[in-house]
Amino acid sequence: MARVLIVEDNRNLAHGLRTNLEFEGHSVEIADDGRAALSRVRERVHDLVVLDLMLPGLDGFEVLRMLRADGFAIPVLVLTARGDEADKVRGLTTGADDYVTKPFALRELLARIAALLRRAMVTAPLTFGSVVLDPATHRVTRHGTLVGLRPKEYDLLRALLRRAGRVATRSELLREVWGYHESVLSRTLDTHVGELRRKLEDDPARPRHILTVRKTGYQLSITN
Repeated sequence: MARVLIVEDNRNLAHGLRTNLEFEGHSVEIADDGRAALSRVRERVHDLVVLDLMLPGLDGFEVLRMLRADGFAIPVLVLTARGDEADKVRGLTTGADDYVTKPFALRELLARIAALLRRAMVTAPLTFGSVVLDPATHRVTRHGTLVGLRPKEYDLLRALLRRAGRVATRSELLREVWGYHESVLSRTLDTHVGELRRKLEDDPARPRHILTVRKTGYQLSITN
């Protein structure tokens, strides 16, 4: 399952795409303007963005430029009625990974999305210190030895690692890892962070990598 963000102000089109992607097994969110799209990407990790260019307030070109300027490497598929060669070149040079014009064939669009997700999911291992997380196999090792992480511990570590050193707020992590489930308390997050430190830090009492940012959340320092 991948997390897909559809940025589209045409409600019927957006909901139609969501229905088809959810049928494929993905989790889908919708943002209907550029500023909402930026907020969604910044507050929660997604695996793919499907981005319209003609959006109210902040157009898709600017959304794409700002995402890349902020260091987000998330794959972006531009889906737009703007089919001029100049627009395609601008979109791709600004940082789009693919460019599809409307009207489009649904099966082709789904195939392009699947191709981008395959590329994104099989990435190079993520590392910090002596710890290696392999997204392709969901295996975590420390000093070359397999570390047994529970599913939520793995999801939490992945969420911290994918931010490449950026601070993650408590609310972001609770939303991303637990979906703000009613039974999940803020203390649950602290408990899981403590378990990650116990399993991955040389000295859990004085962590060098999984850091607390006071009154904000947590940060994973990727420096050795």
